[in-house]
Amino acid sequence: MSGRPDRRLTWLLSSSTLSNLGDGIGKVAFPLLAATLTRDPVLIAGLSATQFLPWLLFALLTGAMLDRVDRRTAMIVANLTRAADLVGVAVLIQFDSISIWLVYLAALLIGTAETVADSAANVLIPSVVDRGGLERANSKLQSVEIVGQTFLGGPIGSLTFVVFAAFPFLLNSVGFAVSAALLVGLVGSYRPQRADPADDQPVLRLRAQLADGLRWVRRSPVVLRLVIIASLVSLTTEMAQAQLVLYALEDLRLDEAAFGLFAFVGGAGGLLGAGVAPRLVRLSGRRAVLATGLALSGLSFLGMGLSGRPLLSAVLFGLFAAGVVAVNVVLGTVRHAIVPGELLGRVLGVWRTLVWGAIPVGALLGGVLTQMFGSPSSTFALSGVLQLVVAGLAVVLLRQHRAAVDLLDPADGDSSTAAPGESHPPG
Repeated sequence: MSGRPDRRLTWLLSSSTLSNLGDGIGKVAFPLLAATLTRDPVLIAGLSATQFLPWLLFALLTGAMLDRVDRRTAMIVANLTRAADLVGVAVLIQFDSISIWLVYLAALLIGTAETVADSAANVLIPSVVDRGGLERANSKLQSVEIVGQTFLGGPIGSLTFVVFAAFPFLLNSVGFAVSAALLVGLVGSYRPQRADPADDQPVLRLRAQLADGLRWVRRSPVVLRLVIIASLVSLTTEMAQAQLVLYALEDLRLDEAAFGLFAFVGGAGGLLGAGVAPRLVRLSGRRAVLATGLALSGLSFLGMGLSGRPLLSAVLFGLFAAGVVAVNVVLGTVRHAIVPGELLGRVLGVWRTLVWGAIPVGALLGGVLTQMFGSPSSTFALSGVLQLVVAGLAVVLLRQHRAAVDLLDPADGDSSTAAPGESHPPG
């Protein structure tokens, strides 16, 4: 690989910003499109579940693939695939040929490509910064995700949807195409080095590589605990987030254009969380930031469930985003520091199979709860209570692992866990 690390990080972050802009437009436009076709809370939740189902089905395979191929190339192909899919969606909308089931199919296809693009961006981070820059790089990656998905993508998605329904999907497609083009500036080879020549035999080694990732996570006390915590966070938060469009349109009585501005406030909170997380880590340690962020997100959703006031709910949603993003900065930094570089793709595949695979389960559960309670607000309140329980559980699970989490000591992170041929990251 060539080029200065900061320059390579800039190209990666620029591409990720536009990619996340496309994601943000889609995350608002798809639910709004679904809401024009049905107001059934289970079907609305099913859309969110469908978008994340590929993480449950393919994240392990994606992780193994990213430990075998050039990660930049994989990211380019995935973004171009998403761009092509969204052109098809726009055409179907324009000719009034869309249905809720075609929306589901499009979400499934785009979500499958997303497993490759997002995982590739994540595992590229240690390749473009040194060990000391991991916290800063993860904070920046979280920031561009927030800027693209909520600050810009959310309002653009809702406002352009009001102009005409196909508009946001066309813009979404352009965002992914330009994102792929920007990766050309990320010069060099990003194919991970492997010590075993047999790794180049794709059929013979795929099953063994998947097993390596699963075995490493199972034997690493810290990463296993973090996976459990993150999975529970995904499950409990998505119960409410999958109902956000119904919460805004029905309980808060917002119109479609205002829904995007509601997400904009969430973006502001997320940027705040990404900006202050590294400083808070230096002051109080990663475990404290993790527990505090989880508690803040839980209290925010509980407040949203009890509020019923648009302005207060928007502010609370911003606080929720700040808490979750701070948690994500901590989780990403610890994972990058502890997991061996040659196993990072596979471990991330295991991580996202469990963590992101919990999202469709939480989404469907939230839809059923809203149908039972008769109001999305009740689902938000229950989600908040459950997140507070997860915050307490996180404190208990990580009590004995200060060195691994706060000091990033790999030996404590997975002592006696390395399988033959595995090694810790240098430096």
